[in-house]
Amino acid sequence: MPLTEQNELENLKRLDPQAISSIYDRYFPEVYRFVRYRLNDEHAAEDIASDVFVRLLEATQSGRGPQTNLKAWLFSTAAHIVVDHLRKSYRRPEDELPETIADATPLPAADFEKKERDNRLKAAMSTLTEEQQYVIALRFNQGYSLEETATMIKKNVNSVKQLQFRALAALNRALGGMV
Repeated sequence: MPLTEQNELENLKRLDPQAISSIYDRYFPEVYRFVRYRLNDEHAAEDIASDVFVRLLEATQSGRGPQTNLKAWLFSTAAHIVVDHLRKSYRRPEDELPETIADATPLPAADFEKKERDNRLKAAMSTLTEEQQYVIALRFNQGYSLEETATMIKKNVNSVKQLQFRALAALNRALGGMV
């Protein structure tokens, strides 16, 4: 029988191994998808998503863990770690070579076009504010409703609508009307 969120938080504060395992199993896939969407890098997303849960345990041990909304705490922490990661990568950009070259790759032109689209989208996303990026990731990658997104970023629904509208308009301008 699943624990209520309040029971889950209480068990987390006691560092109950079963509760910690349950929280990890329940939220890791969502946190990973959110980070993966923001970074477009599987390895970094896996590392950061894991780091979110390490920070959860550290914060809980020191009494600074989530008090009411565990999911919001996890996504907020993930968003902060992603921003830190992006800041570091902007300072020291690195292009990694793939570890293996796939045999069944798409035609070079199609692959090039996809990479170009991805790069244009990534560049366009980087022009958005952190809040706008967060809303776009939660709404379109994670599939959260306006109400869920508002709860997670601690804003009202109208503010989320406005952030989303402005973000989409900015992306549309940055992509030359392709959105």
